[in-house]
Amino acid sequence: MRGITRERTPRPETGPGRRPVPGVRGRAFAVALAAVLLGAGCAQQDKPFTPREAADAPVTSGSRSEPSEPSEPSASATSPHTSPATPTSAPASGTQTLDVADGLRVRIDWPDAPDPLLKVIADYYVGTRRAVVEGQPRYNEGLELDAALKATAWVTEFADQERSLRGTGRLYDLRVVSRQGNGAQVSACVDESRLRLTDTRTGKPVPRQPAWTRTPYPLSVVAHRDAEGGWRIRAFVPGEGGCR
Repeated sequence: MRGITRERTPRPETGPGRRPVPGVRGRAFAVALAAVLLGAGCAQQDKPFTPREAADAPVTSGSRSEPSEPSEPSASATSPHTSPATPTSAPASGTQTLDVADGLRVRIDWPDAPDPLLKVIADYYVGTRRAVVEGQPRYNEGLELDAALKATAWVTEFADQERSLRGTGRLYDLRVVSRQGNGAQVSACVDESRLRLTDTRTGKPVPRQPAWTRTPYPLSVVAHRDAEGGWRIRAFVPGEGGCR
Protein backbone atom coordinates (compact mmCIF):
# COMPACT_ATOMS: atom_id res chain seq x y z
CA MET A 1 0.00 0.00 0.00
CA ARG A 2 1.13 3.57 -0.59
CA GLY A 3 2.31 5.48 2.46
CA ILE A 4 -0.41 7.52 4.10
CA THR A 5 1.55 10.17 5.96
CA ARG A 6 0.61 12.68 3.26
CA GLU A 7 -2.64 11.17 2.10
CA ARG A 8 -5.42 13.09 0.45
CA THR A 9 -8.55 12.43 2.45
CA PRO A 10 -11.24 10.59 0.49
CA ARG A 11 -14.02 13.11 0.17
CA PRO A 12 -17.48 12.26 -1.01
CA GLU A 13 -17.86 13.87 -4.41
CA THR A 14 -17.27 17.33 -3.29
CA GLY A 15 -14.16 19.21 -2.45
CA PRO A 16 -13.11 19.73 1.16
CA GLY A 17 -14.21 22.95 2.84
CA ARG A 18 -15.11 24.77 -0.33
CA ARG A 19 -17.66 27.34 -1.36
CA PRO A 20 -20.44 26.07 -3.63
CA VAL A 21 -20.44 27.04 -7.28
CA PRO A 22 -23.61 28.94 -8.21
CA GLY A 23 -25.72 26.86 -10.58
CA VAL A 24 -26.77 28.09 -13.98
CA ARG A 25 -30.34 29.27 -14.32
CA GLY A 26 -33.03 29.97 -16.90
CA ARG A 27 -31.91 29.85 -20.51
CA ALA A 28 -28.32 29.29 -19.44
CA PHE A 29 -29.33 26.13 -17.61
CA ALA A 30 -31.41 24.97 -20.56
CA VAL A 31 -28.36 25.20 -22.79
CA ALA A 32 -26.16 23.43 -20.23
CA LEU A 33 -28.65 20.65 -19.65
CA ALA A 34 -29.14 20.11 -23.36
CA ALA A 35 -25.39 19.90 -23.86
CA VAL A 36 -25.07 17.19 -21.22
CA LEU A 37 -27.97 15.19 -22.57
CA LEU A 38 -26.49 15.36 -26.05
CA GLY A 39 -23.29 13.84 -24.77
CA ALA A 40 -21.25 17.01 -24.69
CA GLY A 41 -20.46 16.36 -21.04
CA CYS A 42 -20.26 18.89 -18.22
CA ALA A 43 -17.78 21.63 -17.41
CA GLN A 44 -14.46 20.90 -15.76
CA GLN A 45 -14.95 20.58 -12.02
CA ASP A 46 -12.83 20.28 -8.91
CA LYS A 47 -10.90 17.07 -8.40
CA PRO A 48 -13.09 14.83 -6.24
CA PHE A 49 -12.29 13.89 -2.70
CA THR A 50 -10.03 10.87 -2.53
CA PRO A 51 -8.71 8.72 0.33
CA ARG A 52 -5.19 10.07 -0.07
CA GLU A 53 -6.39 13.38 1.39
CA ALA A 54 -7.03 11.69 4.70
CA ALA A 55 -4.33 12.30 7.25
CA ASP A 56 -3.21 15.85 6.70
CA ALA A 57 -5.15 17.53 3.92
CA PRO A 58 -5.29 21.31 4.39
CA VAL A 59 -8.60 23.13 4.20
CA THR A 60 -8.82 24.98 0.90
CA SER A 61 -11.31 27.33 -0.70
CA GLY A 62 -13.10 26.91 -3.98
CA SER A 63 -16.09 25.00 -5.29
CA ARG A 64 -17.54 21.61 -4.57
CA SER A 65 -18.79 19.13 -7.13
CA GLU A 66 -19.72 15.50 -7.58
CA PRO A 67 -16.92 13.15 -8.66
CA SER A 68 -15.20 14.94 -11.50
CA GLU A 69 -12.48 13.48 -13.65
CA PRO A 70 -10.69 11.07 -11.31
CA SER A 71 -8.22 8.75 -12.99
CA GLU A 72 -10.53 6.64 -15.12
CA PRO A 73 -10.40 2.97 -14.10
CA SER A 74 -9.26 0.48 -16.68
CA ALA A 75 -12.06 -1.20 -18.60
CA SER A 76 -10.84 -4.68 -17.71
CA ALA A 77 -10.67 -4.01 -13.99
CA THR A 78 -13.65 -1.87 -13.05
CA SER A 79 -15.75 -1.00 -16.06
CA PRO A 80 -19.31 -1.39 -14.74
CA HIS A 81 -22.43 -2.25 -16.65
CA THR A 82 -25.39 0.07 -16.30
CA SER A 83 -28.09 -1.19 -13.97
CA PRO A 84 -31.85 -0.68 -13.71
CA ALA A 85 -32.81 2.97 -13.42
CA THR A 86 -34.16 4.48 -10.23
CA PRO A 87 -37.84 3.60 -9.68
CA THR A 88 -40.28 6.47 -10.02
CA SER A 89 -42.34 5.65 -6.92
CA ALA A 90 -42.66 8.74 -4.75
CA PRO A 91 -40.88 8.88 -1.38
CA ALA A 92 -42.85 9.89 1.70
CA SER A 93 -42.46 13.37 3.17
CA GLY A 94 -40.77 13.91 6.53
CA THR A 95 -37.57 12.56 8.06
CA GLN A 96 -36.33 9.09 7.15
CA THR A 97 -33.34 7.44 8.85
CA LEU A 98 -31.73 4.48 7.11
CA ASP A 99 -29.35 1.89 8.55
CA VAL A 100 -27.16 1.82 5.46
CA ALA A 101 -24.31 -0.45 6.55
CA ASP A 102 -22.42 -1.50 9.67
CA GLY A 103 -21.87 1.68 11.67
CA LEU A 104 -23.35 3.95 9.00
CA ARG A 105 -26.70 5.71 8.87
CA VAL A 106 -28.20 8.26 6.50
CA ARG A 107 -30.91 10.71 7.50
CA ILE A 108 -33.00 12.10 4.64
CA ASP A 109 -35.20 15.15 5.23
CA TRP A 110 -37.79 14.78 2.49
CA PRO A 111 -39.78 17.90 1.55
CA ASP A 112 -43.57 18.02 1.60
CA ALA A 113 -45.08 16.15 -1.35
CA PRO A 114 -41.65 15.10 -2.67
CA ASP A 115 -41.15 14.69 -6.40
CA PRO A 116 -40.36 11.03 -7.29
CA LEU A 117 -37.28 12.34 -9.12
CA LEU A 118 -35.66 13.14 -5.78
CA LYS A 119 -35.04 9.43 -5.31
CA VAL A 120 -32.38 9.66 -8.01
CA ILE A 121 -30.04 11.70 -5.85
CA ALA A 122 -31.05 10.04 -2.56
CA ASP A 123 -30.45 6.54 -3.92
CA TYR A 124 -27.09 7.62 -5.33
CA TYR A 125 -25.92 9.09 -2.02
CA VAL A 126 -27.06 6.11 0.05
CA GLY A 127 -25.73 3.57 -2.45
CA THR A 128 -22.24 5.01 -2.79
CA ARG A 129 -21.79 5.28 0.97
CA ARG A 130 -22.95 1.71 1.41
CA ALA A 131 -20.47 0.61 -1.26
CA VAL A 132 -17.63 2.35 0.60
CA VAL A 133 -18.41 0.70 3.94
CA GLU A 134 -18.93 -2.73 2.39
CA GLY A 135 -15.77 -2.44 0.29
CA GLN A 136 -17.58 -3.07 -2.98
CA PRO A 137 -15.35 -3.14 -6.09
CA ARG A 138 -17.65 -0.91 -8.15
CA TYR A 139 -20.81 1.16 -8.06
CA ASN A 140 -23.21 1.43 -11.01
CA GLU A 141 -26.76 1.50 -9.64
CA GLY A 142 -29.00 3.98 -11.42
CA LEU A 143 -26.07 5.40 -13.41
CA GLU A 144 -25.27 5.69 -17.08
CA LEU A 145 -21.85 4.41 -18.11
CA ASP A 146 -19.76 7.57 -17.78
CA ALA A 147 -21.24 8.41 -14.37
CA ALA A 148 -20.79 4.78 -13.29
CA LEU A 149 -17.10 4.89 -14.19
CA LYS A 150 -16.59 8.04 -12.13
CA ALA A 151 -18.54 6.70 -9.15
CA THR A 152 -16.66 3.40 -9.30
CA ALA A 153 -13.30 5.18 -9.33
CA TRP A 154 -14.40 7.17 -6.28
CA VAL A 155 -15.69 4.17 -4.32
CA THR A 156 -12.69 1.93 -5.01
CA GLU A 157 -10.21 4.57 -3.91
CA PHE A 158 -11.50 4.23 -0.35
CA ALA A 159 -10.65 0.54 -0.42
CA ASP A 160 -7.28 1.17 -2.06
CA GLN A 161 -6.36 3.58 0.73
CA GLU A 162 -7.90 1.44 3.51
CA ARG A 163 -10.47 4.04 4.44
CA SER A 164 -14.15 3.78 5.38
CA LEU A 165 -16.97 5.81 6.95
CA ARG A 166 -18.80 5.67 10.27
CA GLY A 167 -21.55 7.80 11.75
CA THR A 168 -24.56 9.56 10.26
CA GLY A 169 -24.77 11.52 7.03
CA ARG A 170 -27.68 13.84 6.36
CA LEU A 171 -29.32 14.71 3.04
CA TYR A 172 -31.63 17.74 3.05
CA ASP A 173 -33.07 20.51 0.88
CA LEU A 174 -33.71 18.01 -1.93
CA ARG A 175 -35.16 19.68 -5.01
CA VAL A 176 -35.67 19.35 -8.75
CA VAL A 177 -33.85 22.42 -10.08
CA SER A 178 -35.10 22.07 -13.66
CA ARG A 179 -36.83 19.52 -15.85
CA GLN A 180 -36.94 19.58 -19.66
CA GLY A 181 -38.32 16.64 -21.57
CA ASN A 182 -36.24 13.57 -20.72
CA GLY A 183 -33.64 15.54 -18.76
CA ALA A 184 -33.57 17.05 -15.28
CA GLN A 185 -31.18 18.55 -12.76
CA VAL A 186 -31.66 17.31 -9.20
CA SER A 187 -29.86 18.85 -6.22
CA ALA A 188 -29.55 18.40 -2.47
CA CYS A 189 -27.48 19.56 0.48
CA VAL A 190 -25.22 17.17 2.37
CA ASP A 191 -24.23 17.48 6.04
CA GLU A 192 -21.54 15.01 7.09
CA SER A 193 -20.56 16.65 10.38
CA ARG A 194 -21.58 13.45 12.16
CA LEU A 195 -19.58 11.22 9.84
CA ARG A 196 -16.00 10.16 10.49
CA LEU A 197 -13.41 8.89 8.05
CA THR A 198 -11.92 5.73 9.54
CA ASP A 199 -8.92 3.48 9.03
CA THR A 200 -10.16 0.02 8.04
CA ARG A 201 -7.15 -1.60 9.70
CA THR A 202 -8.05 -0.27 13.15
CA GLY A 203 -11.68 0.77 12.79
CA LYS A 204 -10.76 4.11 14.38
CA PRO A 205 -11.17 7.63 12.97
CA VAL A 206 -8.10 9.00 11.20
CA PRO A 207 -6.23 11.62 13.29
CA ARG A 208 -7.13 14.60 11.10
CA GLN A 209 -10.63 14.58 9.73
CA PRO A 210 -11.32 16.13 6.30
CA ALA A 211 -13.07 19.46 5.88
CA TRP A 212 -16.24 17.90 4.47
CA THR A 213 -17.00 16.61 7.98
CA ARG A 214 -17.32 20.23 9.12
CA THR A 215 -19.11 22.15 6.37
CA PRO A 216 -22.34 21.21 4.53
CA TYR A 217 -22.01 21.14 0.75
CA PRO A 218 -24.27 20.98 -2.34
CA LEU A 219 -24.67 17.86 -4.45
CA SER A 220 -26.16 18.07 -7.95
CA VAL A 221 -26.69 15.68 -10.85
CA VAL A 222 -28.17 15.65 -14.33
CA ALA A 223 -30.49 12.70 -14.87
CA HIS A 224 -31.91 11.22 -18.08
CA ARG A 225 -35.15 9.28 -18.51
CA ASP A 226 -34.82 6.08 -20.51
CA ALA A 227 -37.31 4.42 -22.85
CA GLU A 228 -38.86 2.49 -19.94
CA GLY A 229 -39.51 5.68 -17.98
CA GLY A 230 -36.77 5.16 -15.38
CA TRP A 231 -34.24 7.85 -14.51
CA ARG A 232 -30.46 7.38 -14.49
CA ILE A 233 -27.76 9.83 -13.53
CA ARG A 234 -25.88 10.93 -16.62
CA ALA A 235 -23.51 13.56 -15.20
CA PHE A 236 -22.35 15.24 -12.00
CA VAL A 237 -22.55 19.04 -12.10
CA PRO A 238 -21.59 21.96 -9.82
CA GLY A 239 -23.96 22.34 -6.88
CA GLU A 240 -26.81 24.86 -7.00
CA GLY A 241 -26.53 27.56 -4.33
CA GLY A 242 -25.20 27.32 -0.79
CA CYS A 243 -26.03 24.94 2.05
CA ARG A 244 -26.50 25.78 5.70
